[in-house]
Amino acid sequence: MSSAGTRVAQPAEPAELATAESVQAQPAPGPAPTGAETSGPSGTQPGPGYPGPTSPGTPNPEHRGPATDYSGYPLVASKHPWRWVGTAAVALGVAAVAWSLATNPRWEWGVVAQWFTAQSVVNGLLETLKLTAISGILGFVLGFILALMRLSASPLLVSVSWTFSWIFRSTPLLVQMLLWYNLGYLYEKISLGIPFTDVRFFEVQTTTLISQFAAAVLGLTLNQAAYSAEIIRGGILSVDQGQLEAAAALGIPAWRRSTRIVLPQAMRAILPTAFNEIIGLVKGTSIVYVLAYSELFYTVQVIYNRTQQVLPLLLVATLWYVVITSVLSVFQYYIERHYSKGAVRTLPLTPLQKARKFFATHAVAPSRARSPR
Repeated sequence: MSSAGTRVAQPAEPAELATAESVQAQPAPGPAPTGAETSGPSGTQPGPGYPGPTSPGTPNPEHRGPATDYSGYPLVASKHPWRWVGTAAVALGVAAVAWSLATNPRWEWGVVAQWFTAQSVVNGLLETLKLTAISGILGFVLGFILALMRLSASPLLVSVSWTFSWIFRSTPLLVQMLLWYNLGYLYEKISLGIPFTDVRFFEVQTTTLISQFAAAVLGLTLNQAAYSAEIIRGGILSVDQGQLEAAAALGIPAWRRSTRIVLPQAMRAILPTAFNEIIGLVKGTSIVYVLAYSELFYTVQVIYNRTQQVLPLLLVATLWYVVITSVLSVFQYYIERHYSKGAVRTLPLTPLQKARKFFATHAVAPSRARSPR
């Protein structure tokens, strides 16, 4: 060990590990420390930065105090004054609209309630739903075929698909309805047989085959197919082609690549626009009134032409359209949530789950705020 006035030898350090702090470190003036003070864990002087008990200002992890307990602190919510200002302004506007609807006698809510569930109106509603379901299913099936034709390597299939979409997207739906309904003027008979021969397997009068319902379904289906083809084609093109190449390299058959890899991912891009088209199709069925087909809007027209209660009957039709589109919006939300599994780590909360979380959070927060500190 060292005596007073004797300098203790420092252990040699590699040049590449020496720091500015170790180079500039000098012993403090005064009597030399004793052996107990200069010895480290193995009896040698500690190196720079050693957390010994004699190092001033160096925290010792072995003598660290107890952790602070924050459980008694109250929870204080952050303040959002402008959010409350905006909420109050919107609430005031909603209240004004609701008050106007409730107090204006010209809305004739009694007449609305009388006709809302009338048998004739319900029958027209069922016809509207039937037109929507048939035209929507056939339109999207035909649109899927047209989309595959557009993506094929055959120039003829691509040309036919493009021409179909071009024609039916370029003409108004009302014109298409009237054209199909008056098809008998162009072709008196519709037959099925061998082309360019006199062999016929089936033949019928066009006016017999193309009824009001058939003309409505034809117009709505073909118009919907033209838009659905572009929606589906865009969804398929949104899938990264590298995934198809990887699946092909793994030897996955083409059909399974399309149904298990491409379509599930394409559905995320297809669904929002597809449901917009279906909702538009529900409202588009009102154009069928020009064919005197007894769907919802035509039925309401017949009633208010007889009773002269125009606004209440129009409100009846409006409310039924709102009900149908609201139900479709709920279906859209849950179907989109199902197909978002591959894009998000956790599924978004449903409205019921959000409500439960809100009430659970606001039920616990006041109790914590009242707890003593």
